[in-house]
This record gives sequence, structure tokens and C-alpha cells, in this order.
Amino acid sequence: MSSVTVEPLLRYHRRTEVSGLRKVANPCCSSSSLNCSRQKLFHRGKCKLRMRRRSTAPFVIRASSSSSSSTALAETFESSGDVFFRHSFPVTQTETVEGKIFVRVDQENGKGNWHLTVGCSLPGKWILHWGVSYVNDIGSEWDQPPKHMRPSGSVPVKNYAIETPLKKPSGDDPFYEVKIDIDPKSAIAAINFVLKDEETGAWYQHKGRDFKVPLVDYLLEDGTVFGSNSFVIWPGPFFSNILLKPETDSTREPDDVKREDRKVEGIYEEQPITKHIAIENSVTVSVRKCPETSKNLLYLETDLPEVVVHWGVCRDDAKNWETPPGPHPPETVIFKEKALRTLLQPKEDGRGCSGLFTLEEGLAGFLFVLKLNDNTWLKCKGNDFYVPLSNSSILLSESGQEHFKDAPASVKALDQNQGSDTAFTNEIIKEIRNLVSGISSDNSRKVKTKEAQESILQEIEKLAAEAYSIFRSSIPTFKEEVVLEEELEQAPPKKSSGTGSGYEIVLQGFNWESHKSGRWYMELKEKAEDIASLGFTVVWLPPPTESVSPEGYMPKDLYNLNSRYGNIYELKELVGKLHELGIKVLGDAVLNHRCAQYQNQNGIWNIFGGRLNWDDRAVVADDPHFQGRGNKSSGDNFHAAPNIDHSQDFVRKDIKEWMRWLREEIGYDGWRLDFVRGFWGGYVKDYMDATSPYFAVGEYWDSLSYTYGEMDHNQDAHRQRIIDWINATSGSAGAFDVTTKGVLHAALERCEYWRLADEKGKPPGVVGWWPSRAVTFVENHDTGSTQGHWRFPGGKEMQGYAYILTHPGTPAVFFDHVYSSNYRSEIAALLAFRNRHKLHCRSIVQISKAARDVYAAIIDEKVAVKIGPGHFEPPNGPRKWSPALEGRDYKIWESS
Repeated sequence: MSSVTVEPLLRYHRRTEVSGLRKVANPCCSSSSLNCSRQKLFHRGKCKLRMRRRSTAPFVIRASSSSSSSTALAETFESSGDVFFRHSFPVTQTETVEGKIFVRVDQENGKGNWHLTVGCSLPGKWILHWGVSYVNDIGSEWDQPPKHMRPSGSVPVKNYAIETPLKKPSGDDPFYEVKIDIDPKSAIAAINFVLKDEETGAWYQHKGRDFKVPLVDYLLEDGTVFGSNSFVIWPGPFFSNILLKPETDSTREPDDVKREDRKVEGIYEEQPITKHIAIENSVTVSVRKCPETSKNLLYLETDLPEVVVHWGVCRDDAKNWETPPGPHPPETVIFKEKALRTLLQPKEDGRGCSGLFTLEEGLAGFLFVLKLNDNTWLKCKGNDFYVPLSNSSILLSESGQEHFKDAPASVKALDQNQGSDTAFTNEIIKEIRNLVSGISSDNSRKVKTKEAQESILQEIEKLAAEAYSIFRSSIPTFKEEVVLEEELEQAPPKKSSGTGSGYEIVLQGFNWESHKSGRWYMELKEKAEDIASLGFTVVWLPPPTESVSPEGYMPKDLYNLNSRYGNIYELKELVGKLHELGIKVLGDAVLNHRCAQYQNQNGIWNIFGGRLNWDDRAVVADDPHFQGRGNKSSGDNFHAAPNIDHSQDFVRKDIKEWMRWLREEIGYDGWRLDFVRGFWGGYVKDYMDATSPYFAVGEYWDSLSYTYGEMDHNQDAHRQRIIDWINATSGSAGAFDVTTKGVLHAALERCEYWRLADEKGKPPGVVGWWPSRAVTFVENHDTGSTQGHWRFPGGKEMQGYAYILTHPGTPAVFFDHVYSSNYRSEIAALLAFRNRHKLHCRSIVQISKAARDVYAAIIDEKVAVKIGPGHFEPPNGPRKWSPALEGRDYKIWESS
């Protein structure tokens, strides 16, 4: 009998303490396989990790120090106050445990009502996702059962199923189970179910098919048996006993259905099941300088009982492995002249093992992975563990002093929440401060060139992205405000992958109705020269693929580029025309979800066709509507279509190939990424690395903060979530500044312009923290157009454009406001003004006034802007201000 195996890996978080492991007498019996599973788990947790020492290994290097002296040195090391690096890395092993699912039909105490009991012997937060099939409802396999049949704690799922938690009948019982009352006289033909582990979101089926228990056989008018032969419980002979067996001749029933009288018989059947449990361990590394020799002393300890460290060193940021000269720890061997392997020594208290490594000066870092005796390799989130050693890598200043006393609140939150994680991020913060201080001092002395300072700014952004990629689950924020205060009039870098030159102005080249003409690509091509003359540098085009919805946001066959906007040849012709005019083109990539071409055996649409003919392994497992067999989603589910599981290697490989094909075949220069809340930003970084876009922006749209229906002044939590996503991409893509749009809504609609300055006197949106990654906008196809999900306050759109087209960030203009409104001439004037004054994504904002009826700011010390009905005039001093543009409740000046 085949086992029900969960693929891919399921996780059950469990901390394994070596000292607590003990061998348990085998209590296995036919009714309690859980005890057997637990005994196996405990035994493996104690013995599995033992490494067999190789007596024939070449080039054995033995250190002169004994284990006891090493322990003494480690104690001295731990008590030393000059440790400059300490960090705990989490590591995860997986353990396979075996159990069973059982199904039982019986009477309580041998008489009375009948019950169906479904149970599982493995630990977990189990949910029974179930429904029923009625006799005359042949077209539907899943319906909700009557209310009297639902156990306590049941929750309806839409209108087709019920979810009921499994519970332990008693504390000592190894099974989790749920009991459902059965009425043999009801018209319910079968009970259908799948099991869900709430802790992981994984669904337990058998080869993608539901478990089904037939309750009665019905004979239809044509003689077809409706029941035992039409319902499959598990493939094969399982549940060969029919629950209801014939006792008398069949009699006529209403609706032309013959029902054979049955005698209910009890049954008990089991099905094997396996599950992978994640066992959490950790590795802690501390580094200090030896005061006598100035060498680096690195102490590594872990709660793993026995482990080999496969290690090397590197001399620069390229992190190329090499073997260092001795001395080396005991039990060290050379591996293929490329690395060293050291068997860590047991700690005296029996809680894991440790090792002390002496490393020469001048090294940039210490690299390692862990090897267990079953050839299991443990890494750090898929990469080598890396420990910085040199001053430049560790990010200490030359003086060794701490220069970040006035860290922003988000960084202080990092200190309070990260524990041992703070050391490394604080050092990154120190280095950023040092770099900024260097720019400031050099500005006053006119020492460094403009190009050198731009290089430093790029390094600051790189450091910030690296910090978050390591600690993305924490609160820390990279706020570019520490750069902006010192940046003055420095222009942005010439080119940074995914973020353009900094001078981009985007036109959204469509609205929600553009598909209706059937020739939108050609219509836009006719406007290409006009778009270029207005000063736009980037055009965002609609989704190009075949789609269930005509707007393109329910993609089907990704390689089919014949859409309602036009065909592939017209698309290429449009892109070519825009390129001739010097305009970059963004493709709208819908990566979160995809509509299937085929149904699975349960009638669920989760089988894909076309060139990317994925099966249900490509669908996340925690959306019951589409019953995927992938992993749990890394973001929020979009319930209208199957959500794609980007953790699958084959999925990422296919998406990268498709995006590269679009770049080469169509000529897209970058991406607008739809619904990026649905999957982790780290996958976006993978796609950006594979396609090297000129510019990329993600749509991370969620609700702002409100109290009793009124928008809060402090929107830090909202923009923090957007910053977190950008950081997860390692800064390889920007994001639409939804925070700024929301604050503009409240400020303009309610005449509360004080909202446009945060508590630190900075712009309140993403543009106030990380402007080079903020794409500001007033309206788009979702918020405006004929959808109008979040329409900008009517008649005040030009105030919004006066704000975003003079402020930092990358502004995006909505198509309708240029070609379907009276704003064209005003927007054209603002575009020309921005280009003439070379305002860019990192321009410096100094807010002059944020009052009830007016907001005013100075940008790059050469442009002044005010919005709102209130009064403001820029002060004349060394700079003389002249009016440049003016409209309803906005005015702009330029310095002369």
C-alpha cells in the first residue's frame, strides 16, 4: 500500500536539545504508530548526526593544543570584552516521521447513532476540509453538509465546504481526530475530505485526489449504480468494504431513483502518511583580536551534537574560497586543496560542540558550511555562512568609535528586537554614517570629485540592501534621510540596475478601457512623437499576454502575446517606434498568479497548458480554492486565480526564461510588476538579476493606517511595509509610493496640508525615506479610469502633479490626465520645468511650511513650490525667486 507523502517539504518547527534526548523503549503496536514515530525521532535526533572519522584522510593537520586547553581558551574568549563580531545563525534540519490517517465508521458503544471519525497520528494543527455529495446533485461533488451534521468549531468555506479542527480526545491519546454524525436515512451519498496542516498550510491528498467515503448506493433509472462504484476513496482496493450492504430487494423511491435497503456495517481502515519535521538549531560565531599576536580568534559553537565545519577564508568582497596557513584546530583535514574540514569538539556540558580558529591578519572574511554524517549540508538561507573579519568588512570606523548615537527610531527598534542580530546591522549603520560624514567633510573642503561622491552614495544603498537581505524578518528600515541631509546638489548615479538614471518621468500608456478598441498598440504608436515631445522618458505598457480578463491581469498562456491590445507584431512595432524616439518601455509582468487551462480530477482549475505546462505543484498550497501541491505562499493570496509558488525551482527557471525572452523578442527595457504583495521580494531580486532591467517598479498596495475611520498622521508603518518589500529585492526594484498618494488624498480633500510633513519634518511617504526607489503617482488604471477604486479628490489633480513633478522620487503620470482631461497643458508645463531644472529622484527637499491650508517646500535650493489655498512666498535673500508656474491652488518659483 502506497504512503501518502507530502511534497514538497513540510515544516514542523521544533527545537532539539541534545541533553534532553533519550532512548525510549519501543512501545509500538498496531494501534499506536505515533509512539513508534516518536521513538524513531528521538533516537535519530541523538544518533543521526554522528560523523565517522576517516582514518585514511590525507594531509591530516593536528594542532598542538589539547581539548582542555581549547576549552579554557574558549572561556577566556567568551569573557573578553573586545569581541567585535558576534552573531547567531539559525540552521534547520529535517526529520521524516511516519504515521497514519484512519477512517472509522461505527456506533457509539455499539448502539445508537452512527459516526464517521477521521484521525491522524502525527503532531500538527490539523483541519478537516470536508463536504458532502447529495444523491440527486450529480453535477456537484462538494456541498456543505446540513448544520446538525457539523461538529463544534466548524467554519463554512464559501458555499461548498466546511473546515473542522481535529482535536485530541484526551491528553494521552496519540491521535488527533474529528467525529461527524451520520444519518443512514439521509440523501447524502458520500463525504469528501482532505486534511490540512494549519501550521504549514499544506494539504494532504492522495496523488492530488480527495479522500471520499461512500455512505449509500443508489440505483438510477438506467441501472447505473450511484455510490460504491462511482466514488473513489483511495485508488486501489482500500475501503473495499461497502458501508451499506443489501438486505432486501430494492424498492421504488421518488424521483425515479431506486434505493437498495442496506444494513450499516462498521469499518476501520488506515492509510500510511509521512511528514517532514523541521528541527531548529543554531550556530554562533564570535570574533576578537588576539592582543599578543593581532591575529583574529574565531570561536564557533553550535547545539548540534556532532558536526564537521567545511571552511575557508577570502581576501576581498568577491568571497572566493582559499585555505589559510596554520595553525588549524584539532581534527582538521585538507579537502582538495580548496578548503579545510574540521570536526568540532564536544562541549564539556554535552550541549553541542565548538571549535576555536586562529586566522591571520588581512583577511576579509571566514566562509563555512556544515556537514552532517549523513552527507546533509547545512547552509545559511541557501548560501555559504559568511563572517566578516577585516575592518572594511566588519564596517568599523578607523577610530573604532560609535558614530550613530542619533539613529532613527526604526534603527533603535532593531536594537530592541534583534538581540544578537544587532551587531552586524549596527556596524553597517556605522559605516553608512562614516561614509556620509566623509561626504560632508569633503563638501566643505572641496576635496572629492563628483564621481567619487556618487560612487559612495551607490555603496551606501548597496550596504543598506545587504543589511536587509540578511535580516529581512526584522523591523529595521533603510531611510535615505541620513543621506539626503548631506547630499546637497549631488546628481544621482548614472545608471543603477533596476532604478534607471534618476531623471525618469513615466507615462502610464493605457487605462482600464484601452483594450476595447482592439488596436491599442497602433493608437499609442500614433501618439509616440507627441509623448516624446512632452518630455516623458519611460512608457509603461499594459500586460501583453493572452488573458481570461480583457485588461490582461488574468494571464493564461504567457508566451501567447496576442491580446486585446493587439498582436505581437504590433507590440514590437510600437516598442521599436518608442525606442527610435529615445523612450524606454516597461512591460507589465503579472507574476503572482496565472489562470489554468485544465481542471484536475477534482474539477479544480490548476493544470496549465501552453509552453509552460505546469501542474498543480506550481500552485501554492494554502489557498483551498485551487488545491495546489506547492509550498505555503510567501505573501498574500489573490483569490481570483491560482497563486504561483515561486519557491519551486522549475517555476523560477521558467519565469526567468520567459522574462528574458520578452526582453530580447519584444525589447522591453524594464518591468512594472503586478501585485507584488503576493510573493516574497527575494524572488523579485532573482528575476531582476536574470533580466537586468533598466528600470523596475512593483505594485505593493495595501491600506494606510486609520483610527475610527480617520487617517492617522503617522503613516510610518505603511511606508515601512513598502520599504521592507524594496529591501527584500535588495533594492533591485522600486515601488509605487502608495503612502504619498494616500496622504495627498487626505491633505487635499480635507484641507489638512499639515499632513504633508512627518514628525521629523520630512515628506511622509516612501519618498521621505528612500526617494530613489519611490515611484510617485496621482492616479492609475485601478484607482482612477472607469474603475475608480481610489479616485483622487476631484478638481485637485493638478495640486498632486505640482507636488510629485517637483519633488524627489520618480513621477508617473496617468494617461487619462494627458489625453482625456483639461490638464494636458499644465502637465506639459510641469514636465518641461522638471526637465529644465534637472530635478531627479534624489533631489533634496526642505519643507518650509506645513499648515492647515498650505504646504510649501524648497527643492535643491533652486525650486520653490506651494500647494493649497493658503499664502506662501519664498524668502528673498542670497537667492532671488521668480514665479515660474501657477494654477488653481498651486504656485512654483525658480531661483535666479
